[in-house]
Amino acid sequence: ELANDTNKMDTATQDLPRPGGFPSIRYKRNLPKKGPSGLVIFTVLGAISVYGFYRVGQANLEKRELKREHLWSRIHLIPLLTAELDRDTYRRNIAALAREAEIMKDVPGWQVGESVYNTKRYVGPTQIVVPEPN
Repeated sequence: ELANDTNKMDTATQDLPRPGGFPSIRYKRNLPKKGPSGLVIFTVLGAISVYGFYRVGQANLEKRELKREHLWSRIHLIPLLTAELDRDTYRRNIAALAREAEIMKDVPGWQVGESVYNTKRYVGPTQIVVPEPN
């Protein structure tokens, strides 16, 4: 029986690496980069800020030009608007005198448009705004 055991020992083989050896074990962490560096981020943010300030400056110039144009258009329209207001005031005064004549037609001695003040000193005309019936 002992001879059988020695035979087995002679035939036993040891585990050996394959020819060329085992591949190396990767033990280092291989993590991808998380993003751009701080310098890149700072440069991009600086460029965006410079562009933003440029656009704000351009918008301010445009706004200033539009404000100036609006002001000059109003200045040029003042004579037209004043004339329109004068025509409207005249039309309202004529309509008020016509209403006064219609209302006071039965009063003897009433003169339409005569001042109600007993003075020779000038008293400006009153603006009577009566809403017109719809």
